[in-house]
Amino acid sequence: MQYKYKTRGTCAQEIRFELDDAHRVHNIQFIGGCSGNTQGVAALAEGLTADEIEEKLGGIRCGFKSTSCPDQLAKAVQAAVRQGEEA
Repeated sequence: MQYKYKTRGTCAQEIRFELDDAHRVHNIQFIGGCSGNTQGVAALAEGLTADEIEEKLGGIRCGFKSTSCPDQLAKAVQAAVRQGEEA
């Protein structure tokens, strides 16, 4: 299923991705942000499970900000899992 997540506190404004039945993430796209960094994060996170993304990327900060694009991806994926469980 495809998801869109409005980010908070980062240069990227939105994250789009697909989540399969095994909670693996595919086709990650950051809208806005630092192109090279977000493409790198997307490539490295491709095929990981929601839990793996949370473990590896959750809590990463960008400079003095309380979050980052990788942290926002972790939040987005966890929100998608919760949304799927409620459906």
